[in-house]
Amino acid sequence: MLPFFEPFTADFVLRALIGGALVAVVCGVVGTWVVIRGMAFLGEALGHGMLPGVALATVIGLPTTIGAAASAIAMSMLIGWVQRRGRLSYDTSIGLLFVAMLSLGVIIVSHSRSFATDATVMLFGDILAITSADLWLLAGSAVVTIGVAAAFHRRFVAAAFDQRIATTLGLRPQFAQVALVGLVTLAVVSSHQAVGSLLVVGLLLAPAVAAAPWTRSIATRMVLATAAGALAVSIGLLASWHFGTAAGASIAASAIALAVLSALISRAVNGVRRAPQARAGGVTGTDNADRTPVLAASMPAPRTKFPQTTSPS
Repeated sequence: MLPFFEPFTADFVLRALIGGALVAVVCGVVGTWVVIRGMAFLGEALGHGMLPGVALATVIGLPTTIGAAASAIAMSMLIGWVQRRGRLSYDTSIGLLFVAMLSLGVIIVSHSRSFATDATVMLFGDILAITSADLWLLAGSAVVTIGVAAAFHRRFVAAAFDQRIATTLGLRPQFAQVALVGLVTLAVVSSHQAVGSLLVVGLLLAPAVAAAPWTRSIATRMVLATAAGALAVSIGLLASWHFGTAAGASIAASAIALAVLSALISRAVNGVRRAPQARAGGVTGTDNADRTPVLAASMPAPRTKFPQTTSPS
């Protein structure tokens, strides 16, 4: 093995790589829908919302995954309640909620004797501490995510295309929205160990954004986003080992870098393709390639697949 890849011979780094790859599967599938539906702020809110549960579990000695799941579920229910009952705008309500939950989490963990260490793990993760039991939990999360995404695919596509038509066809877009929020919650909780609550949105969004310019269907975009996420995990772990940086932050930064690199390469490729047409007078300056990668990847899929849905499931 090349010396550069020697870190993967260590058991704890190999477990981190496998765990990160499983997280990439969950985030690749869910992140695709998060980008298409514009739910990034919800993911950020849930990431902050699980902090009180993680902090409480840390202080009393329970598994942090249990606390994270309970707190994230409570946060998603609070968001739904505020959306139905609150008089403030949706984004303002979520903003207040996730700041409140972040503050509560820090207040709880401040009672711990190892406040600095616990707070760092909560906020930035500790992927190198993943255990075999954690791998089984991540594998289960990946299976559940793929199963739910496949079962609700028609409903998700219809709801993204047109809520009224989805209702007319009996596809119950409100129920699909609940299922999608559940998937986002599962992805945030699953990613907590890898990148922490502050950086989870980067791993949820960046791989899907990186995949956007190169795909024309939702399923293909999920696969490519999963591959991009796994690559970001590998690069981040190697960077952490060789340069002594924080593993979670290195993974999140690698994911963002891949998204930026993908956008730059896509723009360069599209520029080369348009150049002959421009010389021939075939480009007006408002070509579809100038649209954002998210729109270019997400919009054609509902338009293409939706007419095939002729009856409710």
